Amino acid sequence: MANPHQTESLPFRLVLGAIMAVSWVCDVFTYLPSYIYWYPSNKFEKRVKAQPTGGHPGGSWVFEKSPLIESLASKYKTLDAEFERACRAHHEADCLGTREVLSEDEELQANGKKFKKVIMGQYKWKTYRQVFKEVDCFGKGLHQLGVQPRQNILIFSETREEFLISLQACFRYNHPVVTLYATLGEDAIIHGINEAEISLIITSASLLPKLQAVQDSIPNVRTIICMADQLRNSSPKVTFDNGIQVHSFKSVVQSGQNESDDFRICPVPNDLAIIMYTSGSTGKPKGVMISHRNLLSMVAGAVSRISAFGPGDSCVSYLPLAHVLELAVELSVLAFGARIGYSSPLTLTDMSTKVKKGTQGDVTVLKPTLMAAVPLIMERLYKGVMDKVKDGSVAKRMLFYFAYDYKLRQLSRGFETPILNRVVFGKLKQALGGEIRVLLSGGASLSSNAQRFMHACFCCPVVQGYGLTETCGGATVGELGDHRTNHVGPPLICNYIRLENWTEGNYRVTDKPNPRGEVVVGGNNITMGYYKNPTLTRSVYRDNNGVREFFTGDIGELQQDGTLKIIDRKKDLIKIQTGEYISLQKVEVALKKSPYIENICIYGDGEFDYVIALVVPYKKAVEEIALKCGIGTSWEEICASREIERTILLSIQQIGSEAKLQKWEVPKKIKLCKEAWTPDTGLVTDAFKLKRKPLQDYYDISIRRLYGK
Repeated sequence: MANPHQTESLPFRLVLGAIMAVSWVCDVFTYLPSYIYWYPSNKFEKRVKAQPTGGHPGGSWVFEKSPLIESLASKYKTLDAEFERACRAHHEADCLGTREVLSEDEELQANGKKFKKVIMGQYKWKTYRQVFKEVDCFGKGLHQLGVQPRQNILIFSETREEFLISLQACFRYNHPVVTLYATLGEDAIIHGINEAEISLIITSASLLPKLQAVQDSIPNVRTIICMADQLRNSSPKVTFDNGIQVHSFKSVVQSGQNESDDFRICPVPNDLAIIMYTSGSTGKPKGVMISHRNLLSMVAGAVSRISAFGPGDSCVSYLPLAHVLELAVELSVLAFGARIGYSSPLTLTDMSTKVKKGTQGDVTVLKPTLMAAVPLIMERLYKGVMDKVKDGSVAKRMLFYFAYDYKLRQLSRGFETPILNRVVFGKLKQALGGEIRVLLSGGASLSSNAQRFMHACFCCPVVQGYGLTETCGGATVGELGDHRTNHVGPPLICNYIRLENWTEGNYRVTDKPNPRGEVVVGGNNITMGYYKNPTLTRSVYRDNNGVREFFTGDIGELQQDGTLKIIDRKKDLIKIQTGEYISLQKVEVALKKSPYIENICIYGDGEFDYVIALVVPYKKAVEEIALKCGIGTSWEEICASREIERTILLSIQQIGSEAKLQKWEVPKKIKLCKEAWTPDTGLVTDAFKLKRKPLQDYYDISIRRLYGK
């Protein structure tokens, strides 16, 4: 963070100097007591967490030499059995909650446009006992519709409680679940439905038009079960030309209430539980086959790492349940008897785009203690808070910067700042409900700046995890007492980590001071392979002495204490004309620190000696520059301005220098993109990862122009 104090007036700088002097005196007298008080947690943070088997850096690194586990308890070896155990143990506790939508209103914006906003009530909760009964009845209702055990069923929906109920019903009655992101385009939807031979789809009212649009291309589909519109609490009257029957979710539950369960064929650990289609960032979506054993071992690993949570805790769910990160989190939350409150990115906070001004967002009402987020959302929170700080008075800015710098210094020593947490950061903490104890970050790399900022300002640790769909979403997760940045934690107790030499990128397990190489994950959470794609499966899955392994394509460095740091990716590595290699993701993470950048994609053409960047500008900061420079007020004019382009390019070059990027890694030319990159555009995945090929195709003319073609 740049030092803002240099621009403030002399009297305020004198006041700040006095405050700093007092704080220095306090540091001197409180250092020893603080050190003694926080010593146990510091010792825990610095201990060795994983070591290689055989003492060789190329060996398998296992968490504290624990045996690889495959379930929470030996008695419960399938997902349905584990869920039934949780429901019996916590039968009267709250399980799933959804906010009642009271009304929808149009709100006039400053630019004269009207946006639909919602007014919501409180969360309405179902107990574990009620949820289990609904799960069982829905599964029986599927049987009445003629669904047979081990018959694939597609759940195609946004995240909501009916999604999880449907999922658990399919686990219980041994129906493999196929998931597709709700934001996928028509071709991807058709591909997934036809490849998985789907005849029954469970969907929501808002997504019926997508299925109607492709009905002629999905000839095997005979039945659709539709979840009610959450505003009108009813299912739309929709007919399909090809004879597809549409049933309401509620009617299927009701039809199963009097059905016996004699027909139930219980799953076994190696039965297929989910075919999870990826978002297709490099082509057509791939279906990852996940067994009951795979998911249950992942849940066991996750629960052991976040063991501080249990009944009485709340988790807010708003990421796509069709994504493995959200699925793993929700299954883990259910395992320790906490409750899940459903939300969406449009209603998450008081400032979310669909929340009517003056009313409360979901986290304010729910007050969650656990929250998962992808890095882009955290980066937005970071920039949003900094905007508010800059808009405040000089005194407030100085107080914030002093408190922030002081807290970072204390955190680096392993100390906390309870007084500052209450006096300065208390209001910021309320933006996420005020009760968050852990923010879990996954899906992509999170910058150190953003991680430190979230920890300091929201008064809770940010724990990074690393995993892929092919590892059930987990491979490593940071520990709750480890507040350091630049790592993704040690291995979970369900898997090990080892490194393979990648000579092309000059990474070897014999590198000093730490071994480096391609990350290979082995264990019970390694999935079965790709659906109907044995060739691709053989290329990245292997068996090593009876243990399933997955070759991730990510380049890692194992630290001395056994934590993993992701430093590169094979697929993101390009070679420019001079023969230099550039890691695209590494450069993008570094340059996102620019206050003018919302998102960025680096592109390199091997025929040239430089790279370029596609940049989505951070609207508020860039509009302020445009206002000062007298540039047009429309967003299109601003993004087309050469002056704005030069300003952002200079910022990129400065940030690149501060991050110690090589000169050939810093873009020489940029294109300002007026379009936001959302999953709906098809330019990023549902986890907001860049889709490089679609981005390249979409901006092909601009890329050719920047390279003089």
